[in-house]
Amino acid sequence: MKVINTVSFVFLCIVCVSCSPSTKQIRRMQQLETGVVNPTTIDELESAIKTYQKRIEDVLNSDIRIGIWYKILGTRYMDNGMYGKALENFQTAIEYFPTNQNLYYFVGVCAGYMAKASLDFAASSSHIERDHYYNLSESAYKRALELEPRYERALYGLSVLYVFELDRAEEAIPYLERIMEIEKRNLDAMTVLARAYYVTGTPERAIQLYDRIISESKSEERKEEARKNKEFILGQTYEAN
Repeated sequence: MKVINTVSFVFLCIVCVSCSPSTKQIRRMQQLETGVVNPTTIDELESAIKTYQKRIEDVLNSDIRIGIWYKILGTRYMDNGMYGKALENFQTAIEYFPTNQNLYYFVGVCAGYMAKASLDFAASSSHIERDHYYNLSESAYKRALELEPRYERALYGLSVLYVFELDRAEEAIPYLERIMEIEKRNLDAMTVLARAYYVTGTPERAIQLYDRIISESKSEERKEEARKNKEFILGQTYEAN
């Protein structure tokens, strides 16, 4: 019985090895599929080029579709608050579209959320994980801006990260001011910029922005928030004097 089993095992190994296609076998299969073997004449060479060009186009189109599907799947996950899954799919989509600024923006957003989520865990490595995601978020936003310097969503996302998460408000100011140059009535950016001005020691500029928000915003809630922030700064200023 042992001899039979050994023989059977050897036979199976041979079969398995033989089932693994070699480079020559793959090439032979391609030749049979395309009808192109060893072209020599001008007509044969031109025909072979056209045939393989069509195969290349098919592969390219397939890769484009796959990359788009990864992006769509990432968006679906993000819409449902599943930022870890979304991040994985956006990172894979970047492998197909490495110069797409939107994908880097989405990575920045998802990584930012994952950094916050890491704070919920009691493991000693939670801070390392948090810092990893914050670094990823920052680098993704910056890469998006390298590709498109006037990309407002990335400018805003990076600014929020600096002001509210990393306590580096001074670094956010140039990005927020760039947004204001692009869109002078961007009230979201205006609000964050006012906060950045205040925490970096220029309260008078923050008050000016809050006054603009109060006069230009159509949202009573936003106006009320701006009034409270302005009153707070004025109170702090008077106390300091």
